[in-house]
Amino acid sequence: MARTAVIAGVGPGLGASLARKFVAEGCQVGLFARSTEFVDELAAELGEDALAVPTDITDQAAVTAGFEAVREQFGSVDILVNHASGGSWDGIRELSSEQFEHALDVSAVGAFRCSQAAIEDMLAGEGDGTIIFTGATSAVRGRGGAPGFSAGKFAARGLAESMARELGPEGIHVAHVVIDGGIDTQGRGDEDLLDPDAIADAYWTLVEQDRSAWTLELDLRPHVEAF
Repeated sequence: MARTAVIAGVGPGLGASLARKFVAEGCQVGLFARSTEFVDELAAELGEDALAVPTDITDQAAVTAGFEAVREQFGSVDILVNHASGGSWDGIRELSSEQFEHALDVSAVGAFRCSQAAIEDMLAGEGDGTIIFTGATSAVRGRGGAPGFSAGKFAARGLAESMARELGPEGIHVAHVVIDGGIDTQGRGDEDLLDPDAIADAYWTLVEQDRSAWTLELDLRPHVEAF
């Protein structure tokens, strides 16, 4: 049977590549985004195995409704990618408390909301599922001038690690991916940037991993940066 995936936070670039990869591997995919214009177009491109779901993950009611829409169309959720992130590029002196709280709400609290909804489905089945967090360089070393974004990504990484240890014994694979570099969203073939399709391939390996050797954290970077 086809697996059902939710990608929370889909936009051009990596989000779209993840959707295309998962559909190509036989998944039915719910595409969560606050703005519907892009995901409507992407869902039309991908056909009947994709569903555009306008969802603001900072709103608990919207998350609940989004997962219900996916279940109604495709059935229970087997795979979740917590891909949304947020945070203004303001330094500590310029950043408002509202902006800081919003960054945490998108990257960490939003991922918490989506994870709780997906776990309900995964545990109701045979305890089989995968939850992947999209992290960034800022998840492991804070970025100057971006305390909100960095704090949100640090919090999401801690959430992922805690969930991995709690849910692993129950058959749910939780992994955190550090995107350590820029992404080639324009398709320029620049070796200094990560290819979003190659990143999507790496995410799929996490879904397919045997539980005897699950990856907790995957660090992806352009090869020219690795030496």
